[in-house]
Amino acid sequence: MNIGIPKERRAFEYRVGLVPSGVKLLTQMGHTVYVEHDAGLNTGFSDQEYIQAGAKIAYSAHEVFGRADLLLKVARPLGDEIGWLRPSTTLAGLLHLGSARKDKIDQLLENEITAIAYEQITLADGTVPIRKPLSQIGGILTAQIGARLLQNNAGGKGILIGGMPGVPPAEIAILGAGIAGACAAKGFVRMGGHVAVLDTNINALEMIHDSLPGAVTMVSNSVNIERVCSYVDILVGAILVPGERTPTLVSRSMLRSMKQRSVVMDISIDEGGCFETSRPTTNEKPTFIEEGMIHYCVPNMPSLVARTSTYAFLNAAMPYIIEIANKEIDQVIEENPAIAHGVSTYKGQVHHISNLSPLAQLE
Repeated sequence: MNIGIPKERRAFEYRVGLVPSGVKLLTQMGHTVYVEHDAGLNTGFSDQEYIQAGAKIAYSAHEVFGRADLLLKVARPLGDEIGWLRPSTTLAGLLHLGSARKDKIDQLLENEITAIAYEQITLADGTVPIRKPLSQIGGILTAQIGARLLQNNAGGKGILIGGMPGVPPAEIAILGAGIAGACAAKGFVRMGGHVAVLDTNINALEMIHDSLPGAVTMVSNSVNIERVCSYVDILVGAILVPGERTPTLVSRSMLRSMKQRSVVMDISIDEGGCFETSRPTTNEKPTFIEEGMIHYCVPNMPSLVARTSTYAFLNAAMPYIIEIANKEIDQVIEENPAIAHGVSTYKGQVHHISNLSPLAQLE
């Protein structure tokens, strides 16, 4: 099989679709891997490292896309990139098609692209193995970025997360007790913040309660969300409904009840966001002010630590990549329910995409 690894063109996406060790595994199995020139530059991998692993270097994106039977990306392809794919190509990546524009979906369907979203690959127990390490990284980054956003030089209220003797710590509320929310809570607690975690899942709240004695747990409902909005310094949205657009949990009127210059961090923005006022931002301009609140809504937070997050998600993805490469895609979908759950488009039909967002992500 011809496998293509293009350079990521989406703004501020620094990761790469395959590391040299992954290339070596696939070439040893008899596959041909085409890596676009400088595709791994931002993650610290040179063309020479890929060549030593057995890859062929391509000097144009058109060549990589055009040769690939299987294209391994990180971010969802841009409109032009979808047009470069040959009909019936298999595309795998962190696609987040639930928040894609409809015309992108239409392009994939028209060309009968089999699109496999890593973040939707789901095991029988409901866990999402490839998304897990990225959610962990996103949660950890949330704490360190949130601390910075409270600083005066970032427009914040000048609050130290852990406070000082005689000065209370920052108040933080996290909507969602999943992997990202739990990691964010752990980070803020370790910094000394006063943390409340809200979720509808009592079992998830029990895990937070047992593992983070310093955190407060609350059932997520409109009354409790309004309650925390009235006093927090940082409000984090960490909601995930796999394959669907994130529901809006915090209305504009709720945000108006918050203290001015508080920080709103929507780390659900990859799937559309859970705040009514959210809109995607970039690493170049990560924040905006609305209703007097500092909003941070960067979709691809793990890309800020590109080398770590590339290794992290590919460690989890590699067994699935190998299986897809070694078998016919029809056979893979039939035999592996976990991969089948990650199939978003197949033979001109939509699979496992619902509640498509009318909001376009930044190109």
